[in-house]
Amino acid sequence: MKKKKRRNIIIIAVVLVLILLVVARKQGWVGGSDGIRISTEKISIRDITETVNANGKVQPETEVIITADVSGEIIELYVNEGDRIEKSDSLLRINPDIYQAAMDRQEAALNTSKANLANAKARLAQVKAQLLNTKSTYERNKKLFEQDVISQAEYDKTYSAYESAKAEVQAAEQNVLAAEYSVKSSRASLKEARDNLRKTTVFAPMSGTVSRLNKEEGERISGASQFSAGTEIMRIADLENMEVKVDVSESNIILVEMYDTADIEVDAYPDRKFKGVVSEIANSANQTQTSTDQVTNFEVKIKMLLSSYKDLNDSTSIYQFPFRPGMSSNVDIKTENVHDVIGVPIKAVIAKKNESINKLTDNQANVFKNYVFLFKDNRALLTEVETGIQDDRYIHIKSGVDEGDEVITDPYNTITEVLKDSMPVKKVDKSDLIIFEQE
Repeated sequence: MKKKKRRNIIIIAVVLVLILLVVARKQGWVGGSDGIRISTEKISIRDITETVNANGKVQPETEVIITADVSGEIIELYVNEGDRIEKSDSLLRINPDIYQAAMDRQEAALNTSKANLANAKARLAQVKAQLLNTKSTYERNKKLFEQDVISQAEYDKTYSAYESAKAEVQAAEQNVLAAEYSVKSSRASLKEARDNLRKTTVFAPMSGTVSRLNKEEGERISGASQFSAGTEIMRIADLENMEVKVDVSESNIILVEMYDTADIEVDAYPDRKFKGVVSEIANSANQTQTSTDQVTNFEVKIKMLLSSYKDLNDSTSIYQFPFRPGMSSNVDIKTENVHDVIGVPIKAVIAKKNESINKLTDNQANVFKNYVFLFKDNRALLTEVETGIQDDRYIHIKSGVDEGDEVITDPYNTITEVLKDSMPVKKVDKSDLIIFEQE
């Protein structure tokens, strides 16, 4: 029993010693006086540009969807996809037979209305002449009646004929008005029929390139109406002036402003960057529902500067413009620039809780502070810094360090989890550090 108890004590003591050795090794107390191996970088003055990265698609600044105003079969198609066209060029022709017949019917209806108008005018002239005759008879009989020459019955008869003639004139005048309106209606219907016949030929509303052709000769299409935009036949785009449409997250959209410059990478040209300018920022968000959460983005349009890709235009090629609608692109929008400032690698900056604050406050910026480890006298000195904007590699340090100071940059896990203030360290070349860590 005593032997078993002694053995347990020995095992516990050995475990404790091993734990102490591991801690001492990490702290640099044992295992050599060189300390933890790290690499450093001297702080220098540099320019830093803050960017917002987004993915999107290349598209023309101006692209028009071509639909027809009338329905029917395409009997002639004058363009192919990729053709360069000018404004007012003929694009296609729809079978005009039914529209020609409709126009002929309206012409006949107009001629009928004109004939009815002429007949109504002739009838008006006739009843006016009859009115003059009955009026003369009435006035003569009225004098005779006043002289007691004719009877009351005869006088009443002539008076009734006179009033009837006046009513017939009024009716004839209204018939003339109706005939005139009928002529106007027939003329309007004829104009509509002529317009429909004219619309069987579709013309280009702008100069550009046929970027998409959806229909072929012989296919039927539906015309536009108040309830439908009609069948999309093709698209015409100005491929000389392009833009990139990207989605920027709600956390970054407040950084983007009109006329910010941007670097644009297009997958089709992997070794080249193009220049652009923010030309439009959406006021309303695009919300998409994923399987786990709702993503809120804002659409931003970036005009591609022609000067950055003009050399790629080839007027001798059928595809004279370098970009095609729908090409994938990656955009870095430059939201802020600072020049001649102190910059350190981003990976050298760590956030630590301010130990002087015991509990969280409403202002989280007061709870966590930014620090770097400076390398001085073979020790890592924890130094508080005030940070500014950052780019892909460096972050602007407003205060806390000076140009020429050495800041510990590697290994990242050591900086964030192992290093403590004033801990002994050994500076080695970064390549040696990588080899050491692999071993």
